[in-house]
Amino acid sequence: MALLYQPRLPLPLPLPLLLLLLFCVSSAVSSPKISAVDLAALSAIKDSLTDIPGSRFFSTWDFTAPDPCSSFTGVTCDFNGRVTILSLGTGLSDSPGLAGSLSPALSNLTMLAQLILFPGLVTGPIPSQLGQLTGLRVISLTNNRLTGLIPSSFSTLPFLHTLDLSSNHLSGSIPPGLTKLPSLKILVLSSNELTGELQSKVSARLLHLDLKKNKINGPLPRLPSTVRYLSVSENSMWGPLSSLDSLSELVYLDVSMNRFSGPIPASLFFNNPSLTSLFLQRNNLSGGLPSIKVDPTTVQSYGEGSIVDLSHNFITGEITPLLAGVETLFLNNNHLIGSVPEEYVKCVYDGTTTTLYLQHNYLSGFPLPRGSTLPDTVSVCLSYNCMEPPVGISACPASAERDPSRPKSQCSVFSHHGSVD
Repeated sequence: MALLYQPRLPLPLPLPLLLLLLFCVSSAVSSPKISAVDLAALSAIKDSLTDIPGSRFFSTWDFTAPDPCSSFTGVTCDFNGRVTILSLGTGLSDSPGLAGSLSPALSNLTMLAQLILFPGLVTGPIPSQLGQLTGLRVISLTNNRLTGLIPSSFSTLPFLHTLDLSSNHLSGSIPPGLTKLPSLKILVLSSNELTGELQSKVSARLLHLDLKKNKINGPLPRLPSTVRYLSVSENSMWGPLSSLDSLSELVYLDVSMNRFSGPIPASLFFNNPSLTSLFLQRNNLSGGLPSIKVDPTTVQSYGEGSIVDLSHNFITGEITPLLAGVETLFLNNNHLIGSVPEEYVKCVYDGTTTTLYLQHNYLSGFPLPRGSTLPDTVSVCLSYNCMEPPVGISACPASAERDPSRPKSQCSVFSHHGSVD
């Protein structure tokens, strides 16, 4: 009888060998070889920077390694081996960062979406060629020693969401096109040496705008209603604050230490339900505090952690109950008169308000019931007003006037003819 031919089936691979083959195939798919153009760009970038003693950021940048996309610290690639995220430095608190300068070769990373430079001692200008990277969404170059201008080419980045150049030595004016970018949400240029005026209108739908500690002058521009965080403190800006009327989403506002004048917009107290940090101190603001002339339920509701600082201005008239309930409240160094409303005394007594500074005004009374004592956790300062502070209230800062009350001659003149100081 003839035997039927039966082909031999291949023996199954041992499980360890099968897993190894699967891993190799998976690695080949997920980690393709890095682009030669990007590898050359990374080499030029490394040549222009160096680890500060104590930093080991570049220790993994071995250009003979088979897969820089997975072995280079701070480098993230896409499935085509193109660099999409470059983080220069570790960002760890114990790392001193990098020194050197930023190479124009950064512009050869044409698929780059995020560029981050952590704190260090990097100097020199920001390469204008970065404006060629139209896919950039995040540029964060903070806490270094970068100099020169903000590149005007940044105004052509259509997808830029976040620009943070804070704490450098940048100078010149802010490029006008920067505040018109359609995708920009976060703009942080604080602690530089920027000058000039801002554009009259910011059309970018910003959520966060921080320009504090510069040399910017001129009036506050019209801002989009989307702004939730705004700081322009410690500049040389002037004019009224009327452009704040349209901002109803504010959570944090700081325009302190400028030369703003005119009345405080009532909208800050009635149209901003989330605004719990308000800093208007050390300006030339005048007029009185808004009165509550509406349904009390529509008035700003302050709570734990809230802070309002209106000190060192020219605010006049009597204190209204408007700010009762603020946890930390500074109304000192103004021209306020009359007796402090009972609402404030109650908030201090029950601990809702823990700091109340009213010194250096022309106030005539603080209706604390006789025999009452304030909690030890509360600080109230009433020195240098037109009254003797109640016994036991003397928690004033070192900068406060040492005299407990004003001379009667000043109080008399002010009550009839206005302030004399």
